[in-house]
Amino acid sequence: MLAALGVNSAVGATIACVFDFNPIAGIAAVNGMSAASALCGGFMPSGVLAAGIYPEAWTGELIKAFRTAAESIGWYNAIRAYDSYVKADAIHFVDVGADPEILVNNTTYPLTVQELPDGDKSVQLDKFQSRPTPITDDELHAIGYDKMALVIEKHKDMFFEKKYSRAIHSLAPAENTAKTPVITTTGDVTPDGRKKLIRADIVSLKNKFDKLRIPKEGRILVLCADHVADLLETDQRFEKQMYDYTTGKIAKMYGFDVYEYDECPYYDTTTLKKKAFGAVIGDNDRQCSVAFTTKRAMRADGSTKSYLRPADLDPENQQNIFSMRTYTICLPLRNEGFGAIVSAKAASETPAA
Repeated sequence: MLAALGVNSAVGATIACVFDFNPIAGIAAVNGMSAASALCGGFMPSGVLAAGIYPEAWTGELIKAFRTAAESIGWYNAIRAYDSYVKADAIHFVDVGADPEILVNNTTYPLTVQELPDGDKSVQLDKFQSRPTPITDDELHAIGYDKMALVIEKHKDMFFEKKYSRAIHSLAPAENTAKTPVITTTGDVTPDGRKKLIRADIVSLKNKFDKLRIPKEGRILVLCADHVADLLETDQRFEKQMYDYTTGKIAKMYGFDVYEYDECPYYDTTTLKKKAFGAVIGDNDRQCSVAFTTKRAMRADGSTKSYLRPADLDPENQQNIFSMRTYTICLPLRNEGFGAIVSAKAASETPAA
């Protein structure tokens, strides 16, 4: 009994350390699950509790970790969350197709009724799955529970990376259109053959947003690493006044709340069409910075689940198999109010933006 309590406490503390919350809470949660299992006649697979591996505990802490990570990604956290509307890992919402007309000093009555056409949109959340990872009983016995914690940490980190890179890709326009401007940089040429981003490029994008009457409140500009470096190298004001080296935070520029993110999507510099997510990048492709308004974007998280096949069910290999799955999505509500600045390729002409 005391040995089991000690094992459970060690596991709870390990989970707490991995996901950065109070170790006492982790110890209490895991021991509570163990007690509940005993009272219910042992609802977990044989040997799982004894080994200190709890899929439900990992799932709960993974969900908390996802929420914490979203708060640390400023541009993502600024987007309205529609989690409460998710049912069965899909979301239904009504897109109001027109804005109501506002009458000023009207003297004509009765007022004409204006119908606002709408339609139900059903969106299935993207499913993210990790490939299963084996953890043998020999490893757990020899090195304690750090191996399990390390595996979970790696799965969590890869989910974060894929989730946010997918989100910023979805927010970038598919191509240059009247309502989704995609422009190119106009600065000096770099050694690798692209033109640097300069302030005038950001002003140009702002001007296009203004002409489209995109609400000034909620405008976001996510700079790729190349474009941040361009401004740091060529713009003394940006370097001294607008960039915090300690936090990496960038001050507001021309009405945009500005953020930095390394995984911005790529565009074909000839066609100004966005490369597919995960596509192989060619010599003619360059990374972009993404602009959008939070008034036209949404994000939502669905279910998250951890999977474990315990070693007790694999007598030949005596190894535990872990993987996880989560549902999430981030995308435009309307095809307007989104833009991009693509690094122009100096070696060839690019279409006029």
